[in-house]
Amino acid sequence: MNLDQFHLWSQQFKIWLVSQGVHNNLAVIISNYCWIIVIAILAAIAYYAARNILYNFLKRLVKKSKNQFDDILLEKKFFKRLSYFAPAIVFYKVTPLVVSHLPGFVNMVEKSTEIYMMFAGVLVIDALFDALHHMYLTTEMSKTRPIKGFIQVAKIILYSVVAIILVSWLLGQKPLAIIGGLGALSAVIMLIFKDSILGFVAGIQLSVNNMVRIGDWITMDKYGIDGVVTEISLTTVKVKNFDNTISTLPTYSMIADAVKNWRGMEEAGGRRISRALNLDMNSVKFCTSEMLERYEKFGYVTEYVKETEDLIQQYNLQNSINNDVLVNGRRQTNLGIFRAYLLEYLKNNPNIHDEMTIMVRQLAPTEKGIPMQLYCFTKTTAWVEYEGVQSDIFDHILAIIPYFDLKVFQSPTGNDLKKLVP
Repeated sequence: MNLDQFHLWSQQFKIWLVSQGVHNNLAVIISNYCWIIVIAILAAIAYYAARNILYNFLKRLVKKSKNQFDDILLEKKFFKRLSYFAPAIVFYKVTPLVVSHLPGFVNMVEKSTEIYMMFAGVLVIDALFDALHHMYLTTEMSKTRPIKGFIQVAKIILYSVVAIILVSWLLGQKPLAIIGGLGALSAVIMLIFKDSILGFVAGIQLSVNNMVRIGDWITMDKYGIDGVVTEISLTTVKVKNFDNTISTLPTYSMIADAVKNWRGMEEAGGRRISRALNLDMNSVKFCTSEMLERYEKFGYVTEYVKETEDLIQQYNLQNSINNDVLVNGRRQTNLGIFRAYLLEYLKNNPNIHDEMTIMVRQLAPTEKGIPMQLYCFTKTTAWVEYEGVQSDIFDHILAIIPYFDLKVFQSPTGNDLKKLVP
C-alpha cells in the first residue's frame, strides 16, 4: 500500500459521494473526516494489540525467564508503558499518506504525536529508573548506600530537559536560548526547588559519610523521634517510631539537627547500662567484726573481705594505730564492701559483656543521698531483652541492699509522714 493507492481510494470515494447528490466541497470534507476516523480506529487497534496481545505474550516470556530484572521491569509497568507508542506510530506514519493534501493538518498531527511520544518516553524511562532502584535494593550495598535521592534527582533532570525541549518547540526557539532565559529566573527557581536542593546535598553527605542508613535506630529529641529509619528520599526521611507512628522530616534536618544513631551500639554487640541507685548516707558505717564475719559468707566478696581486712590490720599494726577508736587508721565500710560486691556480681553475670567496660562507682552526694552507679554493657542489643537484663540486675540489687546494712534513699510518702503523728 502506497500514497498513490490512498489517493485513488480517496478520489473514488469522493466521486461516489458526488454521484449520491452531495456537493463537491462537502464531499471533500466528508472524505477527509472519514479518513481521519479510519486513522483513529487503526491507532486504537494498534494500541489494543500492543496493550493486550503483545503485552500478554511478553508477560508469559518474562514469567518463564529466570532473570530477575525482567520480572522487576514487568512489576514497574515498563513493558505496559511501551504500548503507549503504538497509536502514536500509527498517527505519525499513516496521516501523511492519507491526508497529504492537508499539509497544515499533517504538520499539526506530527507535532502533537512527537510531543505525545516524548511524554511516553519519559514514562518509560521513569519506569526503568524505578526498576533499576528496585534491583539495587536487592543488593547488600543498598543497606549502607541508599540511592533513592539520586534516582529522584535523575528524574527531575529528565523532566526538566523534556520540559525545556517542549517549550523550545512551542516557541520556535533553540533549547540553549530557553536555558539562558531561565538564568534570569534563577532566584525563583532556587526558591521553588529549595527543599530539593538541600535534600540532594544532605543525601550526598549522608551517603558519603555513612551517617544514617535505612534500618538504623535513631532518636531526635527536637522532633520527638525514636524509631527505625524506613526510607531516605530526596526531600524526606521516614522513621517508624516504636509506638508504631510514622514521622516524616526533611532530609536536610538530618544534617542540621542533632541525631543520635544507635547503629554503633548494635554493631559493637553490647548496649550500655548506666543507672544509679541513691543510698541513704545515714546508713553508711564502719564494719564491726560481726559485720565482717557475716559479709565473708557472701560468695562474691568472700576473698575481698579477707584480703582487704588482712591488709588493713597489717597497715594499722605497722603504724601503731589505736584500734579502740574506729576513726583511727583504716577500716572497711559496708558501702565499700557493697561496691565490691556489685562489681563482682556484674563480672559474673552471663548477660554482661566481659570485653567492655564494667564499673561501679560513687557519684557526687546530693540531697537525695549517695548515687551508686552501675556502668556496663549487655551482650544483647535487642530492646526487650536488654530491658529484661537491666531489670533483673536492679531487682537483685534492691533485694540485697539490706544485707549490707544499707538503705535506699526514698522521699517521704504519706505513710511515712503518718508515722510522725502521735
